[in-house]
Amino acid sequence: MAKEHAALLALLTAGIAVTIVKPAEAKITCSEGFQLVDGAMLSTPYCRDNYVAAVARKYGFDAPDAKVRNNPNFKREICRWIGHDIRVKDACEEIEPSGRGRF
Repeated sequence: MAKEHAALLALLTAGIAVTIVKPAEAKITCSEGFQLVDGAMLSTPYCRDNYVAAVARKYGFDAPDAKVRNNPNFKREICRWIGHDIRVKDACEEIEPSGRGRF
C-alpha cells in the first residue's frame, strides 16, 4: 500500500513539474501598426506589416498577415494598390520609396 502511495505521489509530482516548467507563450500585441512594448506603443516592422495586411483586407484583398510579413514582393504588390492610403503610407514607402527627395 505504501508503494502505491509513493508511486502515485511520484506521478503527481512529475505532473506538477511538467506544468510548472511549461514555457509561457509570448503574444505580440499590435494596434494600428504599433506594438505594445513595456507599456509603450512603438512602431515595429511586424505590426506595420500586419496593419498593411489589415487595411488591404478592408479594400477586399486576400492578404494574410504572414504573407505580407514574409513575402516582400507580395507586400510591394499590395502597396501598389493601397499605398496611397494615409494609414499605410509610411509602411509602404519602406518597400517602394516614392522617389521624392531633396534632389
